[in-house]
Amino acid sequence: MSPDQVRILGVAIDPVTPDRVPDRIAAWLAGPPAFHHVVTADSLAVLRARRDPGFARLLEKASLTVPDGAGIVWAADFLGSPLPGRVPGVALVQDLSARAAREGWPVFFLGARPGVAQAAADTLAARFAGLRVAGVRHGYFPAGSAEEREVLDQVRQAGPSIVFVAMGVPRQEEFIDLLREGEWHRPVVAIGVGGSFDVLSGQVPRAPVLMQRFALEWLFRLWKEPSRLDRIARIPGFVIQVLRAKWRSGQKRQG
Repeated sequence: MSPDQVRILGVAIDPVTPDRVPDRIAAWLAGPPAFHHVVTADSLAVLRARRDPGFARLLEKASLTVPDGAGIVWAADFLGSPLPGRVPGVALVQDLSARAAREGWPVFFLGARPGVAQAAADTLAARFAGLRVAGVRHGYFPAGSAEEREVLDQVRQAGPSIVFVAMGVPRQEEFIDLLREGEWHRPVVAIGVGGSFDVLSGQVPRAPVLMQRFALEWLFRLWKEPSRLDRIARIPGFVIQVLRAKWRSGQKRQG
């Protein structure tokens, strides 16, 4: 763990701002052949890591873990180790696509329902002239299947510099860990971006700017997608665990 990282219920979070992430990735892509995994962490990912040691180990292998969810930023502040702010997955995909268009980095779009990744790639290619789309593939294939092995080969053979993986937690992190295996003859960065393709493709509108500013995107998504209620219902569990961590920290200081 880097001395600058902040631990939220055991998960290490890097205190980076959105404008610094593309620079960090540019440095990796200018370096020697290596595989880098970027995690966009929210409260549900942290809860998953708490109950799933295997998933926690995947997060520990990441080159960079950014605070995607507002709950992560709140928890860091409440626990006395403030973060500079959120790094939303949607904004990260946009910023990196813009940088990729300027730098000539080929990008692979993987995940979401059939047609959604293509729509997201088309939208970004139209917005950022020169964006090289190395490949596109939906994320609806079974884990451990022959089809999954074909997708892994497809991504590797496409030779991307950046791979956006929009398959949700923990599936996207598990797929990225499989992608890490094998020889990479160039630097590559794989980033789990959750539901970003749904927003970028226009399937799901992004929250108004004012709601983004006050960290209320979750409420807007719930309004547009009532099926997300089960995800929202798990957030109080995260809050309770953060409160317990704060209480235990206070007890240790008193002792």
